[in-house]
Amino acid sequence: MIKGLRFSIFTSIAMAAIAAIPSISWALPLSPGDRIRISVPADDAIPETYRFSGIYEVNLDGTLQVPFLEPMPAAGLEVAQVQQQLTESLVSGGLFQPQFLQVTAQVVDWGPVQVTVAGATFEPGRILVTDQTPSESAPREIVIEEAENEPFIISGEYPVGRYLTAVLRRAGGLTPKADIENIRLIRGDQEKVVDLSGVLSGEPVEDIPLIAGDQIVVPELTQIQPELVRPSQVTPSAIAIFLSNQTDPGSGGGNGDVTQVAYGSRFSQAVVAAQCAGGTRSTNANRRVTLIQTNRSTGQTEVFDRKVEDLLRNSNDTEINPYLMPEDSIVCYDSAVTNTSGVLDFIGNILNPFRTLRSIFFN
Repeated sequence: MIKGLRFSIFTSIAMAAIAAIPSISWALPLSPGDRIRISVPADDAIPETYRFSGIYEVNLDGTLQVPFLEPMPAAGLEVAQVQQQLTESLVSGGLFQPQFLQVTAQVVDWGPVQVTVAGATFEPGRILVTDQTPSESAPREIVIEEAENEPFIISGEYPVGRYLTAVLRRAGGLTPKADIENIRLIRGDQEKVVDLSGVLSGEPVEDIPLIAGDQIVVPELTQIQPELVRPSQVTPSAIAIFLSNQTDPGSGGGNGDVTQVAYGSRFSQAVVAAQCAGGTRSTNANRRVTLIQTNRSTGQTEVFDRKVEDLLRNSNDTEINPYLMPEDSIVCYDSAVTNTSGVLDFIGNILNPFRTLRSIFFN
C-alpha cells in the first residue's frame, strides 16, 4: 500500500503545476527564518513518514520546502496566502480531494531580519530586527487550573519590532530635518512612500511591517522641523550629553559627567543642569558657556558660545538657544569678575595666613 501511495504521489507531482503566486503584500509578510506550523487533518490516514503536518522554516532563498512538493515562494507573502498556495498545490497534484482537504497555517516563531536605513536618522546603517526584546521573546505560559496537562505554550506573537516605526527608533530616531511625510520603503523592485506625521499629531498612520532586505530612506529637508524635536514613537525619548563645569558654584556636580536629558531639551536647560547658572549676580552674571555639536554624517563640529545671562533671557530664540542633540558637550567658564576675585582671595591668603588657618580649624 505504501509503495502504491508513493508511486501515486510522485506521479501526481510530476504532472502538477504550482499555483500562481499572489502579488507582494505590504501587510504582515513572512521572511527567511520565520517558522510556521502547517496542519493537514486529512493526512492522519497516511503513514507518518508521508504526512504534511509539521513545523516548517522559510529558507534563505525565501521558499518553503514541503515534502513531495516543489519549493514554493513564501517570503513576502502573508500566512493566509501561503496557506492558500499550499492547498492549491496539494489539490492540483492529486494528493488530496478538495472536499476532504483542510489546511491551516500559523506562525510559531518570527525570525530576525536585516534591513537597511539611510537618510535623516541619528544612526543610519544596517539593522538586525527582532520581534521583541530578549526578556519578552520567550513564549508565555498560561496555566489552566482545570487541566492536568502541561501549561499551554503560546508563540508566534505580534512582532512589534518588525514595524517601520520601531525600526526607525532602532536607527536612533528621526533627526529634526527629516521629511516625515515622504519616507521611502523599497522592497525589491517596488517602492512605497509612507507618511508618518500622524505619529506626532495623533492621527492614524500606516505602520508597515518589514521583511528581510527592505530598504528605508528618510529624505532630509533644509530646515529644522521643531515639531520633530520631542520624544515620540519615531524620535529618541532621551539623549546623552557631556557636561563639564569646573566653576565654584558647580563644584558639586557636572564635572565631566554624561547626563541623560529628554529629547527636545535646549542649551539653556543643560546649562542649568550643569549648575552653570545662578549665584551672585555681580560675580556670575557674565559667566560664559559653550555648546559643541558634531554632525555625525559630515563629521563637522559647530561651536556656540554664549553668556549665561543672555542665554537664559532669550531662551525662546532657536538661534541663541538651540536644541540639544545626542552627544553634545557643554563647557562652563567663570566670568572675569569671578577669576579676579579668585586671584585676590589667593593673594589675601598669602598675606594673611591666619585667615587660612582659621578656615581650616573652625570650618
